Amino acid sequence: MVFSRAEPKFKQNIVNMLKGDELNEITAMTGDGVNDAPALAAADIGIAMGISGTEVAQEASDMVLADDNFATIVNAIEEGRAIYNNMKAFIRYMISSNVGEVVSIFITAFLGLPDGLISVQLLWVNLVTDGPPATALGFNPPDNDIMDKPPRSSTEALISRWTFIRYIVVGLYVGVATVGIFVMWYSPTVFGLEGTDFLGVEFGGDGHPLLTYAQLSGYKQCGEPGWNVEGGFTDTTSFKYETAAADSYVEGVGCDYFDGANGRKKASTLSLSVLVTIEMLNALNALSEDNSLLVMRPWINPYLIAAMFVSFALHFMILHVDWMAELFSIVPLDYNEWLLVLLWSFPVILIDEVLKAWGRRMNAQELAARLKQD
Repeated sequence: MVFSRAEPKFKQNIVNMLKGDELNEITAMTGDGVNDAPALAAADIGIAMGISGTEVAQEASDMVLADDNFATIVNAIEEGRAIYNNMKAFIRYMISSNVGEVVSIFITAFLGLPDGLISVQLLWVNLVTDGPPATALGFNPPDNDIMDKPPRSSTEALISRWTFIRYIVVGLYVGVATVGIFVMWYSPTVFGLEGTDFLGVEFGGDGHPLLTYAQLSGYKQCGEPGWNVEGGFTDTTSFKYETAAADSYVEGVGCDYFDGANGRKKASTLSLSVLVTIEMLNALNALSEDNSLLVMRPWINPYLIAAMFVSFALHFMILHVDWMAELFSIVPLDYNEWLLVLLWSFPVILIDEVLKAWGRRMNAQELAARLKQD
C-alpha cells in the first residue's frame, strides 16, 4: 500500500494505525521538517535527514542519516543484525564451552573416576586459551542471507529454547569426549581396543599398565582387599610415566598410578588437549548461527584463524616448555597421540552441522507459516 504526498498529520495517523493492536507492527518513519516531529517521535524508529533535516526533526528521531541516502538505512539494519549475531556467537561459544567443562567434571565425579583435569588446567583454558577466539568472534562478517531473514520480534529472548538445547547438546559432547579419551588411555578395553595399535597408538606399549574399568572407577580403593579381583594391576605393580622432558620416563609403583603428579600425567594431557581442540573447533561453529561451514568458510574471519593459532601456540608452549609442563602436570604428545585427540575432537563439527541443519528447517517452516498467515 502506497501513500503519496501525505501530510505530516497523516504520517502520524499511519504510524498509529500500524502500531495498533490489530496490526501490531514495528514502524519506521522518515522525515525532515518540523511538522514531521510528532510522527518521528511516535514511530518505533524515527529517521531524520542529517543534511536537509531540521534540528527539531533530528532531536525527535532515533536515527539521523548523515548522507540523506535511504540506502544507508538498509546498511544500518545489516550492521545492527551483524552486531547482534556476533554477540550471540560470543555467548554461544562461551556457554557451550563452559557447559562442556562442567559436564566433564560432573561425569568424572558421578562415575568415580580420577580427575582428568586439575584446577590450574581449567583456569588456564578459561582465562587464556578461550580468550583470543572469543574476542575474534566479534569480527565475524554478516551471514550471506542476513537480509533475507524476517525481522526478529522485539520480545524475542536472547537465548531461545532451541539455542539452549544446542548449548546442552554440544556441551554434553565436550564433556563426554574429555572424559572418554582419559578412560581410553587407562582402560582401552572399554572401547574394545585392548593392546591394539589404534591410529598408531599402542595402548600399554609405552609401559603403562592397562586396567579394567572396575579398577579405574574404584581407584580410591587401590590397595584395599578385593580391589584387584579382575585385573593384573596391584598396589605393588611397577609402571613407567613420562616426565616433562621429551622421551624421559620415571619408574612409579602402585597407587601413584592415579596421582596427577605421577602416572596420570599422560591421560590428563590427552583430556586437556581434547578440551582445547574441541573449543577451537567450536569457535568455527560459532561463525554463523545457522549457516554451514561449507557456506560460511572459516577464512572469512581471518581474525578468528589468527586467534586459534595463538591459542594453539599457547597450548604447545605449556606442553613443551619443561617448567610450564611441570607446573600444569602435563607431558608432550607425539604425532599419533595428536591423531587420537583429533579423532575425539572433530565430531563437535559434525554435531553442530546437524543442529544447524535442523535449525534452518525450523526457521523455514516458521517463515512459511508467517507468510501463510499474512
